[in-house]
Amino acid sequence: MKCRNCKSQLNHQFADLGSTPLANSLLSSIKQLKSEKHYKLKILICNKCWLVQTLDQVKHSKIFNNDYVYFSSFSKYWLNHSRLFVDKAIKNFKLNENSFVVEVASNDGYLLQYFKNHSIPCLGIEPTKNTAAKSEEKGIMTIKEFFTESLAKKLRKKKYLADLIIANNVLAHVPDVKDFVKGFALLLKSNGVACFEFPHLYNLIKYKQFDTIYHEHFSYFSFISVNNIFKECGLKIIDVEKIQSHGGSLRIYAQRKDNSKIKINNRVKNLIDFEKKNGINNLKLYLKFQEKIDGVTNKFKKFIHKASAENKKIIAYGAAAKGNTLLNYAEIKSDVIKYVVDLNPSKQNKFMPGSGIPIFEEKIIKEYRPDYIIILPWNLKDEIKSNLKYVRNWGAKFVTAIPKLDIS
Repeated sequence: MKCRNCKSQLNHQFADLGSTPLANSLLSSIKQLKSEKHYKLKILICNKCWLVQTLDQVKHSKIFNNDYVYFSSFSKYWLNHSRLFVDKAIKNFKLNENSFVVEVASNDGYLLQYFKNHSIPCLGIEPTKNTAAKSEEKGIMTIKEFFTESLAKKLRKKKYLADLIIANNVLAHVPDVKDFVKGFALLLKSNGVACFEFPHLYNLIKYKQFDTIYHEHFSYFSFISVNNIFKECGLKIIDVEKIQSHGGSLRIYAQRKDNSKIKINNRVKNLIDFEKKNGINNLKLYLKFQEKIDGVTNKFKKFIHKASAENKKIIAYGAAAKGNTLLNYAEIKSDVIKYVVDLNPSKQNKFMPGSGIPIFEEKIIKEYRPDYIIILPWNLKDEIKSNLKYVRNWGAKFVTAIPKLDIS
């Protein structure tokens, strides 16, 4: 396989998580478990441009289809994160009713609804029709297509040029990342700004966040690799912020190469220097990661099987994609974890891919009274613990596996 960015031959492995089903492809019947398709989940590193990437196995149209089960609005934390960003963007970029905002991968309108509340015209671009329908119910105009350079050209002809384009947690989901980024350069006004958020590869490695690896993510980005890609695609990064979402992410701001309105903040150079100092452009860092994965997984397995042998009741919370990576690599099945609770009705009464663990609504927790609750979306553990504090009444404990086993 050749690098999806620079086309160099990929000769080095970052991680191998075996063969797994698609992390967000929940099963509607336990019978489907026998015929479920599994795909290699192998991650490679390009030692020329430093892009970490998933071995090509699955077309993105198969993953992001009309049955896509991730709805952004089910997390109060994420809604608040989005609202605060909108308030900041309006202030910093002086946006008003004469401005135009575009969000790529707008999901269910979780973010654009706040621009709409300020009477700022906006457009969502979202290929999964079920989430796009929820956005339209909020009165947000939505184009139901994958964002590409070709779509950007069509929108540009229609004068849909943006003062601000937002792309939160979508950069990793794109197989042809250069085609994708080129579209932003086309769709921006001459003095417009594009804002991207994505999990920081540095944190993935440092905090052993291997469960964020699944087929839905085609690439994993350091700041150095993103900066290289953007330069080649007509954008220059003018600022970067470290934010807490998804276990540690970067929020970057970019403008067209021909725009010099905003000067490049010193944070850009500082972060490049920081990554170099910490080995992001050194192969040694990547070749040690498999050992870290196996260390975390083995400790988690030992805990689960010991608790099960002691007849403890174990459930999980959050039918998240990252949870499926962890459960499948650790080979945890429904004989050990009895069920997963999730607030999203589109996930309830289905089964986790690979493990076959059933998914129920929250009320079953009080009926079953588990001893341990495994929090699969560990990035939301504070919100989840707060919502489920009533389980302390019978002495239940919360468990997270990453970055290390924590029982509290």
